[in-house]
Amino acid sequence: MPPYRFAVAPSGLKESLSAAAAADAIAEGLLRAAPGAEIDLLPLVDGGEGTAEALAAAAGGRLVPRVATGPVGAPVHSHFALLDGTAVVEMAAVAGLSLVPTDQRDPGATTTFGVGELIRAALDTGVRRILVGCGDSGTSDGGAGALQALGVRLLDAAGRELPRGGAALRHLDRIDPTGLDPRLAETELLVACNPYNVLCGPRGVARVFGPQKGAGPALVEELSAALEHWADVLLRDVAPAGLDLRLGVGTGASGGLGAGLAAVGARLRPRFEVLLDHLDLDARLARADLVVTAEGALDRQTSLGKIPGEVARRAKALGIPVLALAGTIGEGAHEVRLVGVDAYSGILPAPLALPEALARGREFLADAAEQALRMVLLGSRLARPAVRP
Repeated sequence: MPPYRFAVAPSGLKESLSAAAAADAIAEGLLRAAPGAEIDLLPLVDGGEGTAEALAAAAGGRLVPRVATGPVGAPVHSHFALLDGTAVVEMAAVAGLSLVPTDQRDPGATTTFGVGELIRAALDTGVRRILVGCGDSGTSDGGAGALQALGVRLLDAAGRELPRGGAALRHLDRIDPTGLDPRLAETELLVACNPYNVLCGPRGVARVFGPQKGAGPALVEELSAALEHWADVLLRDVAPAGLDLRLGVGTGASGGLGAGLAAVGARLRPRFEVLLDHLDLDARLARADLVVTAEGALDRQTSLGKIPGEVARRAKALGIPVLALAGTIGEGAHEVRLVGVDAYSGILPAPLALPEALARGREFLADAAEQALRMVLLGSRLARPAVRP
């Protein structure tokens, strides 16, 4: 028989493995169970951690290092990518959750100021097309910090500049956009975002993602109200007439960065339209006998714009079975079956402290891939029992 063909298409496992490292670990486990298998590695990015590096590698571009303002205000070593005529600014590289120390996780105070600094640095190279990747953020400031770095003034009732952070937006009285970098008017600014994330309302970004970033119930409601007010003032002072900043698709991306950038002319686009097409993903999935995907936490959000959900949709349309592996299995995980995941499994062999689980992610993912495939192969044998006398 010809060797099995597997397409390995994971996202990264946040704070543990990059997408490329996750793909390598899965491949290692699969080959233990099926030596000689053909494996097509498809580490995927969704705009979050590793996006700039992955797109630079895929397109023959290069990373440009920069020191910029991190999410808690201290300088961080960051980067953006330069491709052929396009700069890729990965917000997670300068304002991601992994850059927020665990004892400083306050989404009312963290800032996207560094994102604006990277956009300006990209403009300095002469490019006039900038792709901003959203995902894995540690912020909930509606993109206010990014606009401040780009020259916009956010003023309270006394005419004083607001401090950084989403909680300060409740004191916003008016926005002065006269200092906005004029080069943006000549630049195509695209934001690759999860279209399911919206700025306001019952499923607004502060309510859905604020707790993951360290917000308790009181801060969640404070941020929700602040972002509602932010949308009101943006629409009055800056944004084009008719733009839906509250419930428009992608406006809640990266703690509302999508809304802030849309107000100054950015186009919000579903991230997989922007990020996956260059991989010829559908054709590569179609050649596989089994697709294996993975992410850090498999739950109700997985089918709403996460990489395993997108991979499963595409594979299902092609009739290819899908196995999903995850660091944790959360509430609503069973819903992934509706979008094409045929089976899923957690990778932890026993209850562990989080630091140990993150540190041993590669080991656990490889072992889980091996064991899952052995079960698949055993099931295949039972489905076609040998003829007995």
